[in-house]
Amino acid sequence: MKSYKKVLLAAAAAMLIQIPAMAAETLRIGTEGAYPPFNEINNKGEVVGFDIDIAKALCEEMGTECTVVTSDWDGIIPALNTRRFDFLVASMSITDERKQAVDFTDPYYTNKLQFVAPKDEEFKIDEQSLKGKTIGAQRATIAGQWLEENLSDVVEIRLYDTQENAYLDMSSGRIDGVLADSFVQYEWLQSDAGSDFEFKGEPVFDNDKIGIAVRKGDPLQERLNKALDAIIENGTYAEINAKYFPFSIR
Repeated sequence: MKSYKKVLLAAAAAMLIQIPAMAAETLRIGTEGAYPPFNEINNKGEVVGFDIDIAKALCEEMGTECTVVTSDWDGIIPALNTRRFDFLVASMSITDERKQAVDFTDPYYTNKLQFVAPKDEEFKIDEQSLKGKTIGAQRATIAGQWLEENLSDVVEIRLYDTQENAYLDMSSGRIDGVLADSFVQYEWLQSDAGSDFEFKGEPVFDNDKIGIAVRKGDPLQERLNKALDAIIENGTYAEINAKYFPFSIR
């Protein structure tokens, strides 16, 4: 009888040892997948980019497993709040309006807004020079908002579901220029598709703080902030930055 009890106790102990491994936390990273070099889908169908590398580094620092889930930009905050994923790393600007729907971590980089237009076109960015031009931006972004707040009575504004579609229309001559994040524009200008275009003028807004979004009141916010501090301190952030840009974007 005693031997049987020992066997049962040993089996129970073995099960208890295995439970933590079986119950390992898995978090889902939400992103758009259409905003290179920050998040995009490569030719293997993998979601890659600066945002994804940062998110995975944070997961590693927190000791969690992570998977990536993509969502259309227009519905990305509702997707977070309906629990399609656990936190959102998609180069999202921290705004008062968005703070009503989600909580943000500390910023993980600082963005600028800048115009891009054809190299062979004169394109000054003062209101008089811009009057009558057609300018594109991605819908539901700081760039689109800035155009509507500052130039709605000066230029025709066209908003697009993706950044790529704005570039396609500019390349086809259907719009005169694009306003977008400087770092996204920088990446595109290095490509074959962007080789005939260039930055025009100085940035029109240069203090756009980018954060990671979580659901309101989620304690994951504090964990992500601690992990972000850690990867900045241990050099992981700088390594990821250097993989994508020859300058710091913090």
